[in-house]
Amino acid sequence: MLLCVSASHKTASFELLERLSVPRTPVAPLIAAHDECVQGAVVVATCNRFEAYVDMDEPVTAAVALGIEATLAAIEAATGVPASELEGGYTVLGGSEVAEHLFSVASGLESVVVGEGEIAGQVRRALTESRKLGTTSAELERLFQRASEAQRGVKNSTAIGRAGRSLVRLGLELADSRIADWSTQRVLLVGTGAYAAATVAALRDQGAEDISVHSPSGRAAKFALKHGLRAVSAETFPSAVAHADLVITCTTAEHYVLSAATFAAGRGAYETAVAAGSCPVDHTSRRLVIDLGLPRNVDPDVATVAGIDLLDLETIRLHAPLDELQATDAARDLVRDAARRFTSVGERKNITPAVVALRAHVFGVLDAEVARVRARGDEGGQTEQALRHLVGVLLHTPTTRAHELAETGRADEYVDALSALFGIEVTDPASLGPAALDPAVLDQRGIADAG
Repeated sequence: MLLCVSASHKTASFELLERLSVPRTPVAPLIAAHDECVQGAVVVATCNRFEAYVDMDEPVTAAVALGIEATLAAIEAATGVPASELEGGYTVLGGSEVAEHLFSVASGLESVVVGEGEIAGQVRRALTESRKLGTTSAELERLFQRASEAQRGVKNSTAIGRAGRSLVRLGLELADSRIADWSTQRVLLVGTGAYAAATVAALRDQGAEDISVHSPSGRAAKFALKHGLRAVSAETFPSAVAHADLVITCTTAEHYVLSAATFAAGRGAYETAVAAGSCPVDHTSRRLVIDLGLPRNVDPDVATVAGIDLLDLETIRLHAPLDELQATDAARDLVRDAARRFTSVGERKNITPAVVALRAHVFGVLDAEVARVRARGDEGGQTEQALRHLVGVLLHTPTTRAHELAETGRADEYVDALSALFGIEVTDPASLGPAALDPAVLDQRGIADAG
C-alpha cells in the first residue's frame, strides 16, 4: 500500500520546513532500510514542503504505523528533528488519498501560489533522485509517472498555469510597488541554479536591464555568459551588494551568503570610492533584498541595516493571492479523475492473482475431466470443445465481478469468497511464477478468456 507523510506550509512552520530541507544524508534510503516491509520510498523536498511517499508491503499488520515510524526515524537521523517536534506539523495519507494528493502537488494546487510551475519539475527530480539511490518500487514509479501525466493534463486543459504565479514573480510583484522604473534598477542576483534562471526571465519581463550575478560556488562566469549578465567575483561581491538597488538570493547554500557584515564591508569600500570621487553619491531611497532560498540565504540581521528592506519566503507566503476559483475547481476535477483511474488500475492489478487462481482451478478440473473423457474414447474432441466453451461462459461473470469489486475497494470480499466456496487460497503474484500472468500463457489455457 502507498503512504504519504506530508509536512507543508499548510501544516508546519517555516522554521521547521527550513530544518527539514537540509538533511545531512538522503532520507529515502533510511526509510527504505528501516524494515523489510518497506518496499520503497521517494522524498519530495521543496521550499514549502517535505513529503515522504512510502510503498509498504500490504499484508503486513500495522503497515501504516510501521511506515510512519520508518519516516520519522529517518527524518530524525538525517536532519536531527525528533518526532516530538514534528507532532502536529505533518499529516498522513494512505491508499487512494496518496495519488490525489501527489497529483494535486505536482499540478501546483497545493503550492503557496496556486498554479506555480516549478513544483512539477521538483516532483520529477524527486523520482530521478530516488532511482539513483535505488529506493523506488514499481508502484512508486507508476504513482510518480501518473503524477506527471496528471500535471500535464491540468496545464493543457485549464487556465491555472496562466493564473498561477511563481514565488519569484510574486516577490517581484511585491517589489513593483516601490520601483518606478525597472530599467534603471541595479539588480544583483546571487545563485546560478534553475531558480536563478527563472528569476532572470522574470526580471526581464518586468523590464530590468542592469543585472549582475554572483555564485558562492564559483559558477557565476558560466551563468553570466549563458544569460548575458555581468559576473561578480567573491572579491567584489560586498561592493556589488552595497551598490545594488535590488539583491535577490536563490542558492542552495546551507549557510548565509548575505549578512549585515557584507553590507558593512561593501559600504566601506563604496564610501571610500565616493570620497575619492570615483563613484557618485546615491541610494537616497530604500533598497530591497529578496531572499528566495531555503534554507535562508540571508541573515535576518540584514533587516537592521539602515535603508534596507528584507523580503523572505515567509513574508511572500503571507501575501500569496487567493485561489483562482474557476481554474482551481476545473483542475481539481481533473486531478480527482486521474487519481480514480490510478486507483482503479491498481485495484485491478491487485485482484489479478485471485482471478488467475479461480480460472486456473476451474480449468484444472476441466483438464482432468477432458483426460477422463479421452480415456473413454472421445477421439473427435467434441465433448472437450463443449466443456471448454461451457467453462468459459461460466467464468465470464465471476471474472467481470472481480474487476468491478476491485475498482470499488472490495477485492477482499472476492478473495474470501474463493476461499469459502472453492478452498482456493490466493497467492502473491510473484509466487505464481514469471509466466503466470502472461496473457499469451493465459490465452493458451483459456484462463484469460473474458477477463
